[in-house]
Amino acid sequence: MGMKNKYVRRARISEAKFRDLVRLFALDLEANKIASLTRLNRNTINLYLFKIRQRIAELCEQESPFKGEIEVDESYFGARRVKGKRGRGAYGKTPVFGILQRGGRVYTEIVPDCAKATLQAIIRGKVDPKSVIHSDGWRGYNGLVDLGYKKHYRVQHGQDQFAKGRNHINGIESFWSFAKARLMKFNGLPSSTFYLHLKESELRFNYRGQDLYAILLKMLREKPLN
Repeated sequence: MGMKNKYVRRARISEAKFRDLVRLFALDLEANKIASLTRLNRNTINLYLFKIRQRIAELCEQESPFKGEIEVDESYFGARRVKGKRGRGAYGKTPVFGILQRGGRVYTEIVPDCAKATLQAIIRGKVDPKSVIHSDGWRGYNGLVDLGYKKHYRVQHGQDQFAKGRNHINGIESFWSFAKARLMKFNGLPSSTFYLHLKESELRFNYRGQDLYAILLKMLREKPLN
């Protein structure tokens, strides 16, 4: 029989202790620091952090549809570039596709490649056709107008063009910088947990400037951990 805890079914720790854990997680502390401050077993911390990240991923996957002014871009995460291997699809890296609604939220998806069919299938599923889409000149975005996205504007990075009035992808690029800086502190993530850490970065970016502790508690109250 577990302890009474409205955030966790059959909890092994008290509600007050669990709130402490969530508060420290909201501050973006590493698991070993949370264990030290809460005096909880490291395995217990790891288990709860894993379950919290799973809930976060579920919440992030519900983001849809995106409409208005949208920025799309892809980025590569993981191993350092190998000498001689250049360009998109650089060896040993994980490709991630991102959609950002200006003044709204970002959504990311790990993709097998950045081919046109892959990217356009996600755009069709997530972006309202009446949207204004901003992208760079990557050929994966060719043909969006034919799919019904009549307002598609491109920034030609290859020609050293990074912004032209409202035509830029600075918002999604700021997310890539934020996520990569955050993930650096983990000193290399195994591919099995990369997805959960990516979604956590997404949530932190989307709710930056807000009380993340309160947002997490609300999420866990509505759907307690098992």
